[in-house]
Amino acid sequence: MPRGPKGEKRPADVVGAAVNVAKIATGELPDDADETKEHHRKGGLKGGYARAQNLSKKERSRIAAKAAAARWANRQKPDDS
Repeated sequence: MPRGPKGEKRPADVVGAAVNVAKIATGELPDDADETKEHHRKGGLKGGYARAQNLSKKERSRIAAKAAAARWANRQKPDDS
């Protein structure tokens, strides 16, 4: 049986996946997605803060400028009609 990105077992075909979803919805199978790993989240929050502390002001500015440019690149220009 194929495994998902987190190692969970899942059906190989679309019909099997649909049956699996229906069983989760009716409560026949436990919904493992609700079992969040809080320690992973906490580590991620600490890591971002620690990374920001280790970057110089120039590096942080460069990263922020790159992020802003990426956000603005997705905006559509208004039509001149």
